[in-house]
Amino acid sequence: MATGGGHLRFLVSIFTIVSIWHLGHSWSKEGHILTCRIAQDLLGPEATHAVTNLLPSNVDGDLSALCTWPDQIRYWYKFRWTSPLHFIDTPDKDCTFDYTRDCPDDKCVAGAIQNFTSQLMHYREGTSDRRYNLTESLLFLSHFMGDIHQPMHIGYTSDKGGNTINVRWFRHKSNLHHVWDREIILTALKDYYEKDLDAFQADLENNVTSGIWADDIKSWSDCDDLFSCPTKWATESINLACRWAYKGVTEGETLSDEYFDSRLPIVTKRIAQGGVRLAMILNTVFGEHDHEIPSPT
Repeated sequence: MATGGGHLRFLVSIFTIVSIWHLGHSWSKEGHILTCRIAQDLLGPEATHAVTNLLPSNVDGDLSALCTWPDQIRYWYKFRWTSPLHFIDTPDKDCTFDYTRDCPDDKCVAGAIQNFTSQLMHYREGTSDRRYNLTESLLFLSHFMGDIHQPMHIGYTSDKGGNTINVRWFRHKSNLHHVWDREIILTALKDYYEKDLDAFQADLENNVTSGIWADDIKSWSDCDDLFSCPTKWATESINLACRWAYKGVTEGETLSDEYFDSRLPIVTKRIAQGGVRLAMILNTVFGEHDHEIPSPT
């Protein structure tokens, strides 16, 4: 499948340059890696082949190696237009998402998922469409599926999704958005997995296939219309933000064990849901039509 050699070489060079640093504006790199690993382990053969074909050769078919790329380039001049696609601002304390109201001109994470899903549908036509770089479309879709499942990416307008709500996370300074992006994940890795991301991933995948979420998987991937489901997922996130992220939090307070213990199950479930649903989209777009989720390899 041709994707445009110049675009692909440009993508590889960008990845080489920016992989040494990370911008903390979405799920941490660990969160995005977990979402993409879960998704890739759930792909059918046609989607697996397509994803491998679209990825640059230097990542050896590993989608998760580039799942943070959209964060790393969002302020580069060429990609500055992507910056508002990572989130949705909603009216303060309204706790609802309305696409027409909150996603003007389709410039929000829900609109971005629709757009890049539509672009990837051109892959099966077997022709090179120079309007799109399908490698970039795959990476943006994979990243934004993580973003839309992070509850604070569908947060209140006035506090920029919790970015201006300063708190302490145990003993160090943070903000509410960053707590949900990274602090909870890093604390879980340290406390329960000896900082072993593979062990964290294995635990999540076990919960997906035979554990606490196994009975819910079909409902997670239930999506009759790929272009309306992002609205449902964004609505889930703002509801969770209201019920779990913002609730009871005041400026300057210290968040520690109670907050961590009660919110970690929300974070892990959203990471897993993002992975299951990304797999559903890719399986559907690249040829698997029944929305069945294979067992992880």
